[in-house]
Amino acid sequence: MTVLQSIILGILQGVAEFLPISSSGHLQLAQTLFGLEDVPLLFDVFLHLATLGAVCLFFWKKIWALLKCFGRWITRNNSKLDENPEADADDLLCKNDRAGRKTIIAIIISTIITGAMGIVTSKLIPEMGIKVICCGFLVTSALLICSAIIEKKRSEKTDDSAPKTEGVSILQSIVIGIMQGFGTLPGISRSGSTIAGSLFSKLDRKAAGDYSFIVSIPAILGAFLLEVKDLGEVSSSIGALPVIAGCIAAFVVGYLSLTFLMKLIRKGKLAWFAAYLIPVAILGIILL
Repeated sequence: MTVLQSIILGILQGVAEFLPISSSGHLQLAQTLFGLEDVPLLFDVFLHLATLGAVCLFFWKKIWALLKCFGRWITRNNSKLDENPEADADDLLCKNDRAGRKTIIAIIISTIITGAMGIVTSKLIPEMGIKVICCGFLVTSALLICSAIIEKKRSEKTDDSAPKTEGVSILQSIVIGIMQGFGTLPGISRSGSTIAGSLFSKLDRKAAGDYSFIVSIPAILGAFLLEVKDLGEVSSSIGALPVIAGCIAAFVVGYLSLTFLMKLIRKGKLAWFAAYLIPVAILGIILL
């Protein structure tokens, strides 16, 4: 793999990781077009780690608020957990310790479910051809369109003045964990599936976007730990410089893509990406 190819893959990862178009599916598609059939899976995980850095930078205040909430939770009596409201009153995930505690529990539940499903899907990934991945693009498109329709109908019936539920419920965390588990399959967008699952389970639109990316942190770290055994193979088959160049490109482009996507989520425009995924999937099925 050349440095230029690695940078292109990094840019593709930075765009596709956050926009709901499936980064893993696009990486496999690009690697096929480049003739890079034997790239270790750990290289993809490295690119995911780079975009994870973008997530941590973008959401650092929210992550820090949850960490402080967790610290107070394990060091104080339960009766005092709600005495420390966070500064951001509009943040449904961690506006106070009650909401933060629910969100932390939800992250743990979602991660356990995703991890269990990821162990199963990781055995299927090497056997998935390009046509199957393109079918995954169609599944992602259907999820985006359905979630947009459901969310729009619900917003028309919802009173904006009514108080919104704080934190993430156990049921919502289960639904989102399952959807994120499906998102580990190439062609099915992790961000698209988790945001759709959040909206399906009636989570607020802004909170759905925030939770979708925060819950990706333990999932991506877990995937890295599962593949870290192949570190030597990455060094020998690709080299350090292409990996570093690809990660830098993924981090920078990823941060910009995340900033753009969060604006679209709040406007309810995710279904737009189906207009891109559907023709790409059809062309991929016919031509590849």
